[in-house]
Amino acid sequence: MAVREEFVNIQFQNAIQKKEQKTPPIWFMRQAGRYHNHYQKLRAKHTFEELCRQPELAAEVAMGPIQDFDFDVSILFSDLLFPLDALGFGLSYTDQHGPQFIQSLQAGFKPKQNVEEALYELQFQAQALKATRERLPKDKSLIGFVGGIWTLFVYACEGSHSGNLTFAKTHLHKESGPQGCLDLLQKLIVANIEMQLKAGAEVVMIFDTSVGELSPTYFKKYFATRLVQIANKFPGRVGYYSKSTQAGFFDSAFAAAPWAGRGFDHRWNLPELLKENAKKSTPAGFIQGNFDQSLLFLPANEFELAVKEYVEPFLQLSMAERAGWVSGLGHGVLPKTPEANVRRFVELIRKHF
Repeated sequence: MAVREEFVNIQFQNAIQKKEQKTPPIWFMRQAGRYHNHYQKLRAKHTFEELCRQPELAAEVAMGPIQDFDFDVSILFSDLLFPLDALGFGLSYTDQHGPQFIQSLQAGFKPKQNVEEALYELQFQAQALKATRERLPKDKSLIGFVGGIWTLFVYACEGSHSGNLTFAKTHLHKESGPQGCLDLLQKLIVANIEMQLKAGAEVVMIFDTSVGELSPTYFKKYFATRLVQIANKFPGRVGYYSKSTQAGFFDSAFAAAPWAGRGFDHRWNLPELLKENAKKSTPAGFIQGNFDQSLLFLPANEFELAVKEYVEPFLQLSMAERAGWVSGLGHGVLPKTPEANVRRFVELIRKHF
């Protein structure tokens, strides 16, 4: 993938291109969220949906962690469930119960089939990206995101994410099959990715937060090929993150897809992944992660020790082996995380490297 001139020597783009650099770029999933005082002040005046759907407000939320913590990457402020709302499932949010849908496949609902109409309903995301890019310093990167096919399918089936997902899993086996719904979700995800890239996202991440609740066999049978198709459609422009997965989920075809990069939670040995990736003749893009987000709650002195333990294996790598690493968390920033530790993490990573 050719690098546009304005992206040359930006840390995150260097990571995608596997260029050696002393200090890794840093970004956190959910870096703009409930833990952050900047977000809480906005949330006191506006609903969550208003913050997402009004582009200037979304840009203001996204800029907060850049201004306060100096992350290297800004992320579209939105929610991965909005595509289902655009298909007619009827999304609502409450502070007590989180996101829920009025309709579900389990209740017999038939989603809208017109992807173009659904995409029109998501234009606020493109506008939010443009508004964020206008405010973002030129040395900072901007990424978008979409939900993974299985993750969206869970909500489409169940109406929420709770319990053991029995209906979603057994629905995969129905003789009539879920292929029509999966095809529809894949088409809308592809259209959404294209929209976000055109709006200024350098990379669009696929966040598949529910995949770890599948078996590796089911992931490979129903979803891996579809995800590889998406990666092939946008070579070097789409990243993939899954929660609670293991190496057995991902075969050689998945690993060899032209991902911009992949994110890994704290269950993975990232230094070993980086070393293995460096040995490949055509190494993958960035490898993002994976400090355990719960450790951000440690007292200051213990937190600094935990960060030191975290970075020590990375410091043992050569710069060539470390090329492509994007430092971050195993998953997203948790509510009530101390802001001081978020700020200190960024400072400590740059100090150690």
